[in-house]
Amino acid sequence: MSLSGQYDGNNIFAKIIRGEIPAVKIYEDEAVLAFMDVFPQSKGHCLVISKTAEARNLLEIDGQALGAVMVTVQNLAKAVTTALNPDGLVITQFNGALAGQTVFHLHFHIIPRYDGVALAGHGHGTMADMADLKALAAQISAAL
Repeated sequence: MSLSGQYDGNNIFAKIIRGEIPAVKIYEDEAVLAFMDVFPQSKGHCLVISKTAEARNLLEIDGQALGAVMVTVQNLAKAVTTALNPDGLVITQFNGALAGQTVFHLHFHIIPRYDGVALAGHGHGTMADMADLKALAAQISAAL
């Protein structure tokens, strides 16, 4: 998908927002949802999305909705750091297929980095154990 086009209301994140697909949630309010990535690149990899903006990428979201998302990204990054004590933290966001975007609903990745531990690939790899994700979500949520 290119940088322009129509928002698909049946993408996986839209379905998660509507409760049609389960997610291991960390934080939720009226505007934003944070949850664990089921194909994590690292222990504690989580995602933040807008619940209100039908934006495929950063170029399509209005400033107010983006502000709510970014406040949550910062708060979640702090909670991940407190809960998991990583050696570094990657915060990333992709715009368009050629940039690596695989789900066309604006989302931010928070990926803890640990010394000596390589990252798994983006958008593929092994699906995480749900019990492990729930335990990590509880740790991170407790640190919010």
